[in-house]
Amino acid sequence: MLPTPRLARCALPLLGLALLALLLEAVTLLPAAAWVAALGVLLCAAAVDGARLAAQHRALAATLDVPPQALLAEPSEATLRLEGLPATRAEALLDADEALGLPARPAACRTDATGRARLALPLMPGRRGPARVHALRLRVTSPWGLLCCERLQEAAHEVHVLPSTQRVRQAALAVLGTRNLEHGITVERMLGDGSEFHALREWTQGMDPRAISWRASARHRDLLGHERRAERSQRLVLALDTGHAMAGTVQGLQRLDHAVEASLLLAWAGLKAGDRVGLYAFDERPHAWLAPAASLSRHEVLRRALGSLCTRPVESSLALGLAGLGGRLERRSLVVLFTEFSDVVAGELMLEPLERLARRHVVLFATLSDAGLVQQAGTMPASREARPAAVAAQDLLHERSRLLHRIARLGVQVVDAPGAHLAPEVLRRWLRVKRRELVG
Repeated sequence: MLPTPRLARCALPLLGLALLALLLEAVTLLPAAAWVAALGVLLCAAAVDGARLAAQHRALAATLDVPPQALLAEPSEATLRLEGLPATRAEALLDADEALGLPARPAACRTDATGRARLALPLMPGRRGPARVHALRLRVTSPWGLLCCERLQEAAHEVHVLPSTQRVRQAALAVLGTRNLEHGITVERMLGDGSEFHALREWTQGMDPRAISWRASARHRDLLGHERRAERSQRLVLALDTGHAMAGTVQGLQRLDHAVEASLLLAWAGLKAGDRVGLYAFDERPHAWLAPAASLSRHEVLRRALGSLCTRPVESSLALGLAGLGGRLERRSLVVLFTEFSDVVAGELMLEPLERLARRHVVLFATLSDAGLVQQAGTMPASREARPAAVAAQDLLHERSRLLHRIARLGVQVVDAPGAHLAPEVLRRWLRVKRRELVG
């Protein structure tokens, strides 16, 4: 058991007055024996309070409820239920991974007359993936508040931190709310807009002559034409680089987290449009693959798979990764590649694998621009010492822009957007590719 600040505030003045009375032999106030007696009474009260605390501590039952899932950068809470601790105070602190964003100060509550209490322990996850709660530190204060004792209770709870789309949902509504998303869902009556056969209809003036079906016209002895609509069963593959280049932080989140959020929204839009959506992840070697499929539960499967991805301190091999992806894709698909290059040399090595993949598939190359680097390059240096950094930032941006331009010349769609703007921009490019039916 440990003394509390309340006991110290009561005992130290009495002890000081007793010592002062002994030193000065004061008789005008109270004799030293009176102060010593008062101190003894306080210590006896602390002993009684400690005995009561020990009895209640033995009967204390603590049950910790930790949510099995939590969303990245969104508040959640764990609940601690206490029984057998009437009219006393308790404080709790979780010993867990830093990814859960636990508060540094313990949470406190006061129990009611029934002997039950509930402590809310807030969580603010700051990293995706599994996180563990190792132990519960419970501090119980005696009924009079003079003594306290601590209990360390082992815990084996695991929280899966899943990605959240809350950060980009509002920005994406401007794109998802348009009628462009209906392309491929509703039947397109405008002939020539689609590549998927829908029905035969009587040919009328103004229709595209290439839509005439001569065989059907001969069989029915009437001029008939093909009515087409946008193809719905296109294949969309989300390819994510999980190497060390994706571990950098942009606007408070890892680059990989921004890519995961954009992938979730793009997967939702693709599944709603009737596309088959797949997932591929790689760094120095491929390590995750979900074949393109379309089902009602597909988005949840993708959400769990994306939530388990994490960066690794290794150099990504884009050549090996894209070669493995190309070997898995049997039909022409839209490949959305989320990656990052740390320098110009690493970017140069991307050109040949991207060119090979772009020959058979439609490739969308998505990267995150560094807003801090752009601001540093565009701001006039305040001192002579800051000029080299500004010049270096300008050179890096120039080389990056030149390399992205070379990638675009290979026939690859390029998206270079900052932070939360990545998901809306990727959705716009996906809609453009779908509307032009580049995959079909």
